[in-house]
Amino acid sequence: MIEQLLAPPVVAVQAFTDPVDPPMLFAEEQALIARAVDSRRREFGTVRACARTALSGLEIAPVPILPGPQGAPAWPDGVVGSMTHCAGYRAAAVARAADLLTIGLDAEPHQPLPGGELDVIALPEERTRLSDLAARRPEICWDRLLFSAKESVYKAWFPLTNRWLDFEEASITIDPDAGTFRARLLVPGPVIAGARLPGFDGRWLVRNGLVLTAITVATGSTAEI
Repeated sequence: MIEQLLAPPVVAVQAFTDPVDPPMLFAEEQALIARAVDSRRREFGTVRACARTALSGLEIAPVPILPGPQGAPAWPDGVVGSMTHCAGYRAAAVARAADLLTIGLDAEPHQPLPGGELDVIALPEERTRLSDLAARRPEICWDRLLFSAKESVYKAWFPLTNRWLDFEEASITIDPDAGTFRARLLVPGPVIAGARLPGFDGRWLVRNGLVLTAITVATGSTAEI
């Protein structure tokens, strides 16, 4: 499924179940989940197994994948990546920093957002777009897709800025036919190669009860949005 959203130079690995025997973890990783419930330990181990398999596709030996100061994964030098997990799905995507500036990846259950959550994440203009999308294709949970897209935007944004990005600081426009979305930043974007990045382009997919969104930014990309 993930290969429809991410192509070379990205290496992406996914899993739909946790193995019966939990993947081996480094001691530093074990310490992070020492007091976690079993379900959390399993998803933590599986998504890191996905990440290490993806890194092997870049010929990088297994290493601990630990959270950085703000919680985002700390990848090996020269690597960019993103991880995601939700019920029934775990995935990781990596690429060499020489090829991509950043990756944002998110998966969610294909279910409507809990009551009231849309008001927290969506701008008025986005709610109007969601109404139009729902009238056009009511089989898709557009509110959940919007949430996932904003999560992917944040995951792509943070490695470039080391700053938080609130839900209301990016406006998402979803193309229901092309399977793409565009995120326009409402705050100054990161400066890349002397030019300010105004937003992100991404892709989305709904399948097998899941919503999947992904963003990549190529090295040297400064295209206006």
